[in-house]
Amino acid sequence: MESSLLVSLLPRFAAFAFVLYFGYNFFIVPFFFSPLRRIPRAHWSVPFPYVGSLWMLYQRYQSRNNTVTYEAHQKLGPVVRLGDNEISVNCYDGGLRTIYAGGWEKHEWYPRQFANFGVMNMFSTVGHTPHAQKKRIMANIYSKTYLQNSAQVQANSQELLSKRFLPLIESLAETREACDVHEMNNAFTMDFMTAYQFGISRSTNFTQDVEVRRKYLHLYHSRREWQFISSEVPPVIRRTLQRLGLSLYPAFIHKANAWLEDWSRNMCDAADGYLKQLQGSMQSCDVNPGDQPVVFRQYKTGLMNLRSKEPTAGVELHPHLDEGMNFSGLLNAGKTTIPDETTTTLEVYSDMVDQLAAGHETSALALTYLNYELSRNPAMQDRLHTEIHTLEPRITWPSEITDLPTPKQIDALPYLNALVLETLRLHAPIPGMQPRISPSQPGGASLGPPNTANHYTGIPANVRVSAMPYTLHRIQSIFPEPDKFNPDRWFTISQGGKTSDEQMTEMNRHFWAFGSGGRMCIGSHLALQEIKLIVCAIYGNFKTEIVDDEGIEEMDAYTTRPKSGKLILRFIRR
Repeated sequence: MESSLLVSLLPRFAAFAFVLYFGYNFFIVPFFFSPLRRIPRAHWSVPFPYVGSLWMLYQRYQSRNNTVTYEAHQKLGPVVRLGDNEISVNCYDGGLRTIYAGGWEKHEWYPRQFANFGVMNMFSTVGHTPHAQKKRIMANIYSKTYLQNSAQVQANSQELLSKRFLPLIESLAETREACDVHEMNNAFTMDFMTAYQFGISRSTNFTQDVEVRRKYLHLYHSRREWQFISSEVPPVIRRTLQRLGLSLYPAFIHKANAWLEDWSRNMCDAADGYLKQLQGSMQSCDVNPGDQPVVFRQYKTGLMNLRSKEPTAGVELHPHLDEGMNFSGLLNAGKTTIPDETTTTLEVYSDMVDQLAAGHETSALALTYLNYELSRNPAMQDRLHTEIHTLEPRITWPSEITDLPTPKQIDALPYLNALVLETLRLHAPIPGMQPRISPSQPGGASLGPPNTANHYTGIPANVRVSAMPYTLHRIQSIFPEPDKFNPDRWFTISQGGKTSDEQMTEMNRHFWAFGSGGRMCIGSHLALQEIKLIVCAIYGNFKTEIVDDEGIEEMDAYTTRPKSGKLILRFIRR
């Protein structure tokens, strides 16, 4: 009798135990004991384990990450909880300074979508040490001093302007033909970037080869709407489906990746062949400086030398490379391997792809929105034109360009600099999140402005934490009227402007178009030098006016672009 009673009560005990377990773990712990419980939450569901991130995942699926995060910060303050294990920060002290200058390591979000050829590159590397080992190889050739004095960059700038860029714009001005400047800017920046990487005779010629340009841009951007899967769907789900012979991606993604990788590999192999030929030649002193594959040579030689001394230098154990947005398979999944020469070569390929993709796309976006803002305001064009004409020698067209003003002269133009900074502030090419992982440290990490109600302590290890240019560049106390394009905000009172020195310091600390810390954009100086040169060449000789700017609003994405993918302008000779 007693045993039968006990048996009959077992289901009730089990149900009661389940309710206790569920209630403790899903309600009591998240709301009363979690170290993150005091951080304002962007949505009521955020504290719940497992399901607390679904709301934000849905926003990202709907391409609303930037705007939703910005709205949350406006309402809740500089530190906001976006998911059960995710935080967004929007401040310098206790934010950028703590996370990015403090060397917090990258989240696995990066290798999920930014590796190429199935191997890690410098940008996708998560760990600080392997990243730093690779970065040291290339840091010199991307430094401001090196670029401003580079004979290679100067030779190619002269050739690209005189033989490709300005002749195209002259022909458009003569015929008064409207032009999609976003596509044109992609051509200019790709030619400029690949010339520096591989030498001008092995670079692209997107300016003149319209068919190849459009094929590349179509394949490159056709993958964009699938990036949510690679960045946010857990790798374990994708790998499980792979083993079952299933894929979350359509077949064209793999074909596009294969074409893009083969296309870039061909440039790498051509540069490698040139270097081998040059090595056996006695005429190396007579080589055109613009033909030198500066980046490819520096990185391949440096990585090979590094590996000869330390075979695992720059190697990172990471299990998150899968079919994703990258064509090739896994590397270093579950074990540490010593790279052989083939693997090292693939790493060189991977970095060259990453640099040419990021280098052309972001600079093209900045140029497009600078074109847009200037075309909306003829007075700004006139002011810039007057300043450009103080350069000596001038970039005048049509005439033979035998010499250019030095990069230092161009960089010293104050209004041009203000225009570029304001474009990068309001229209940051990469406005999206830069996720990091909180470190393990005694007592936990701290986030938020110190000595304020928005300062939170005890942040445990392995929390996903990020900041975004989109939100940082719109803090009203730092950038008054943040949605207004106002280049004059970058002039202090001593320069004839209205911004105090203290305000300028805060603006510079919160300006984040290139990131900050040891992982900031390695190509920032090249991008600025290239953008300023192209702007001087165009607006020193032509005016622009808007023909069609429908859809010019930026997409809500990690790397943005106009929603329409275009901006139609007309060029007019001055």
